[in-house]
Amino acid sequence: MSDTKSAEKKSPSSDFGNHGLQSIYPDDVVDPIYQAKARVLNNALQDIGMGRYQWGLFVVTGFGWLADNLWPIVTGLILVPVINEFNAQGPFLKLGQNVGLLVGAAFWGVGADIWGRRISFNLTMLITGVFGVAAGGSTNFVTLSSLAALWSIGVGGNLPVDSSIFLEFLPASHQYLLTVLSIWWAFGQLLGSLVAWPLIGNFSCTPPACSRASNQGWRYFLYAMGGLMILLWAIRFFVFKLYESPKYLMGAGRDEDAVAVVHKVAEYNGKTSDLTVEDLRAPESVGEGKVDTSVGAVVQRKLSIYNRNHVKPLFATRKLAFSTTLLIILWAFIGLAFPLYNSFVTYYLSTRGTDFGDGSTYITYRNTVILSVTGIPGALIAGYLVELPILGRRGTLALSTALTGVFILASTTARTSNALLGFNCAYTFASNVMYGVLYALSPELFPTKDRGTGNALVATANRIFGIMAPIVALYADLTSSVPIFISGALFLVSGIIALLLPFESRGRAAL
Repeated sequence: MSDTKSAEKKSPSSDFGNHGLQSIYPDDVVDPIYQAKARVLNNALQDIGMGRYQWGLFVVTGFGWLADNLWPIVTGLILVPVINEFNAQGPFLKLGQNVGLLVGAAFWGVGADIWGRRISFNLTMLITGVFGVAAGGSTNFVTLSSLAALWSIGVGGNLPVDSSIFLEFLPASHQYLLTVLSIWWAFGQLLGSLVAWPLIGNFSCTPPACSRASNQGWRYFLYAMGGLMILLWAIRFFVFKLYESPKYLMGAGRDEDAVAVVHKVAEYNGKTSDLTVEDLRAPESVGEGKVDTSVGAVVQRKLSIYNRNHVKPLFATRKLAFSTTLLIILWAFIGLAFPLYNSFVTYYLSTRGTDFGDGSTYITYRNTVILSVTGIPGALIAGYLVELPILGRRGTLALSTALTGVFILASTTARTSNALLGFNCAYTFASNVMYGVLYALSPELFPTKDRGTGNALVATANRIFGIMAPIVALYADLTSSVPIFISGALFLVSGIIALLLPFESRGRAAL
């Protein structure tokens, strides 16, 4: 046994080919019984390797990433024609949406730790699609804003639920794919921009003669995007069979079910697994006897240690509390900075473009498509950078976040339309790298049994501060550079905060 331990210490953290996968946390941070059992499951998943099931998950959880970026972009894309038709204050549409995102993040994330991942996974996309289609028939601004809040309740669950599902089935050697998964996030922005360009560009009216009959483009757009969500939900529900997370099952005291799922995944991948229930329960043997593994005993042990909820384990030690707090602050600051700038980028480009003599609807949406294309390579590069020893997760996150702020601030110096577009392309690229790392790092730093709650905490902080963005917009001049300076400064501060994170997950297996 001592030889095995010494071998573990000497092996590089990026070497996942052994049976002593290093975890992110020291032994005194997470319940040692849980941590030991998680290592058993990690070894079993590593033996199975990256196969058909995990690649299928890459696609169906990618749908959630796509929706998570698509729908906040949707309200930005329809903002101008909606304001023209209803003569309303546009930020209220974003406010309604952000309230829905807040409710969705809190509800689905915590729920995933209570009733499992599958229920949340199978409902979020359907809710988004149904209310997205319904919003296309809105006859007034209040109805549209209300339906935006309802579709966003579904959207808000994608990040905390889908990231947990994908990570918990990945072999440790392929955890970097959680970063690469954000390529779907970039596709969401590109897809929305490509569809909005012809529909809104060709079927929109201009004031003062602006009626529903002459302004059908944004409605066609919502029908198309809502219908797409229903299609993606159908693929998730009817085509791909999602198994419940084995780590969730283990954390809930359902060891037999956890082992059964591992064997099903192995069979799906055309392999076999040697994992047995006895292997999984072996770490429970302590001292002279064996720990009671019944569901009631597991629950009682958890409650006595963690005081009856999934939140306190995330603050169980000083170092873990520091990590969780910094993640919450990071998500909160970015939650304000990103929508403050990006949600109104179409409007900002339009007004600035008018100053430069090219503020037509066609040019505005053409530029939005260009911005979307520049974001796609960011996800792929992020997947490479996070595996570099000199950067890792923390370094890549800090660098990309700071650069996002730099390019936002630089955009205020643009004196031509092309210069403004160039700065925005650089910003889009850097922000896609940032989100790719942030979306991966956060679930990696939360233990499985509380991962949904941890994801819900950071997502809720993100959405709460996101609600502040349209409120700021209501009282600020969006044609000025003031919101841009606020956004850029928040990104710069967030880059510094990222460097202070106490845990580095590169080359280590998530629990």
